[in-house]
Amino acid sequence: MARAETFQGYRRPDGRVGVRNHLAILPSVICSSTVGQRITELVPGAVTTIHQYGCGQLGPDADLFVRTMVGTGSNPNVGAAIVVGLGCETAEAPLIAEGIAKTGKPVELIVIQEAGGSIRTIQEGAQMAQKLQAKLSTMQKEEFPLSELVLATECGGSDTTSGLSSNPVVGVVSDMLVEAGGTVMISEAAEFIGAEHIFAQRAREPEIGEQLLAVVRKAEEDALNMGVDIRGANPAPGNIKGGLTTIEEKSLGCIYKGGTTVLEEVIGYADYPTKKGLVVMDTPGYDSESVTGMIAGGAQVCIFTTGRGSPLGNPVAPVIKVCANPQTVERMQDNIDFSGVPVLDGTASIRELGEQLFDLTLDTVNGLLTATEILGHREFAPHRIGPTM
Repeated sequence: MARAETFQGYRRPDGRVGVRNHLAILPSVICSSTVGQRITELVPGAVTTIHQYGCGQLGPDADLFVRTMVGTGSNPNVGAAIVVGLGCETAEAPLIAEGIAKTGKPVELIVIQEAGGSIRTIQEGAQMAQKLQAKLSTMQKEEFPLSELVLATECGGSDTTSGLSSNPVVGVVSDMLVEAGGTVMISEAAEFIGAEHIFAQRAREPEIGEQLLAVVRKAEEDALNMGVDIRGANPAPGNIKGGLTTIEEKSLGCIYKGGTTVLEEVIGYADYPTKKGLVVMDTPGYDSESVTGMIAGGAQVCIFTTGRGSPLGNPVAPVIKVCANPQTVERMQDNIDFSGVPVLDGTASIRELGEQLFDLTLDTVNGLLTATEILGHREFAPHRIGPTM
C-alpha cells in the first residue's frame, strides 16, 4: 500500500501549517496564571500554559522566557491567542502579544491591574475567548506536503529498552520525514555526553559539528560549576533501576532518535530552525523544559520515548508516547500510544516498526488524539538560565 505523502492542516498567515487549531490562553507571569486557567475553563477547547515564571528574571534569562512565550503562541498549532498579564511583571505582556501578532494570527491582550481585578479580567477574557473560538471553529483544513512538518523527538524515563528498540524505531521515522523534505528536532545536550563525537561526524559542515561539541561542553561545564561531574555518572535513579549504568550508555541510545541523516543545524532554545532536515536544539535534558523549547521552536508534533513510563504532554502539540518495556506497556497502557516490544520479542524489525510509527504519526497529525491529549496532560516548563532576583 502506498504511503501518504500529504497531511491535513491549517495554513497560518505567516505561511506555517498547524496540525491543531488551538485558542491559547497565555499568562505572562505566575501572578496571572490562575486567571488564565479560569478563562480557559470557561471556554471549551481552549488551552493554557500554566507556569511559575515571568518576574524576578533579569537579562538573558528574562529574554529567553519572553522568547519562549512568543514562540509558544506563534506555534502554527495555535490559531489565536490571548495574553493575560498582571501589569507590573518583568515579562511585559504587551511585548509577548506584539511578538505573537507578527505572525498575523488574532491576538488579544488583557491586564489584571487595568481590568480591575481577577473577576473582571476573567469576565472580559472569557468574552474575548468566546469570540476567538467561534472564529477558529469556521476554519477548514487543507492538504499540505510532508515537507511542512516539524517533528520534535524526546526521551524520558529511559531504560535499556529505550536504546535497544524505542529510540531506533523513532530514528526510522526521523529518516523517513527528512527524506520527505520535513524537519526533525533532537534535543537534550546533556544527553549527548559521551556520544557527541559520533553525532558530530554527521554534521553537514565541520563548523556545525563544532557547534554541537561546544553545546555539549557547555552542558558539562555548567554541571561542573555546580560541583557535579555528570560524565560517567548521570543516569537518574529510575534510569539505573531500568538497567542504564553510565551517561555514555544513555547518550548512545538517545542519539538514535535522530536516525542516520546529516545534521544540518544547531539552534538555541525556543529558536525556529532555518533549515530543513535534522536539527539539534540546545535544551536541558529535563524532559518538560526540552519539549517546551522544541514546541516553542515551531514543532507541530512530538514523539516521546519512555521505558520507565512518563505521562508528560504539552498544551499546544500532540505528544506520542512510545515504549518498548513490556511491563511498562502493560502497567501504563493508558499513557502509551505505541509499543516497541515487537522488536525485542523478535516479531518485527526496527524498520517495520518504524514504518508503523510513521503511519501513526501521520494519523496523529491528521487529527487522531494522543493519550496525552485525551488525558489532559498539558505540562509546560520554560527553561531558566538565571537566578531569581
